[in-house]
Amino acid sequence: MDMSNEKILVVDDEPKIVDVVRLYLEREGYRVSTAGDGRAALATFRRESPNLVVLDLMLPELDGREVCRTIRRESAVPIIMLTARSEEADKLIGLELGADDYVTKPFSPRELVARVRAVLRRAGAPAAPEEAISLGELYIDLARHEARCADRPLELTLTEFKLLAALAQNPGRVLSRQRLLDLARGEDYEGLERTIDSHIKNLRLKLAPPGKPGCRIATVRGVGYRLEGAP
Repeated sequence: MDMSNEKILVVDDEPKIVDVVRLYLEREGYRVSTAGDGRAALATFRRESPNLVVLDLMLPELDGREVCRTIRRESAVPIIMLTARSEEADKLIGLELGADDYVTKPFSPRELVARVRAVLRRAGAPAAPEEAISLGELYIDLARHEARCADRPLELTLTEFKLLAALAQNPGRVLSRQRLLDLARGEDYEGLERTIDSHIKNLRLKLAPPGKPGCRIATVRGVGYRLEGAP
């Protein structure tokens, strides 16, 4: 699949970082738009509808957290979060907000380009031969990347959708964090197993909001997670 003509929005308030990232992405054939603050980022996103967003966590005007939240309310476009923080807990912030991947500053531009390529490849991957999954109150349309629970449409990120589909294809079966990471992000992805916990946390809130019927993801301590049918 040729993804070299995809449009990337790069959001960072450091001009040198923006210039370097733009240079490396354009060398690979990507079209690049840029923004230097959160408000400009949202305006550019809405105007240009990019295929992927590279988003700095710390931004003036409107920080990256709020930008990410807003984009997620409007779109499932892949987001790669940039963060200057190195603690594991801080790396999970973007993922908890709905980002699909993260890169910690300082970073190699080549690594970022590789992450962009990998995330776009996952986003454009063809659906599995099975077209739909039905489990209790849960219905997943794999071809359309749509899901419903108790007749409620679920607004899921790409990674959340892949995790939910993997769990639904194995009802009652416990899947380890590493297996879920492989299924959702690809076996060549070198990430933290803990990132799965953040995505599961978000999935649980979407599957069963307080006071509403839904489906349950059970934790099997020391092993992983399994999807249980709706009550």
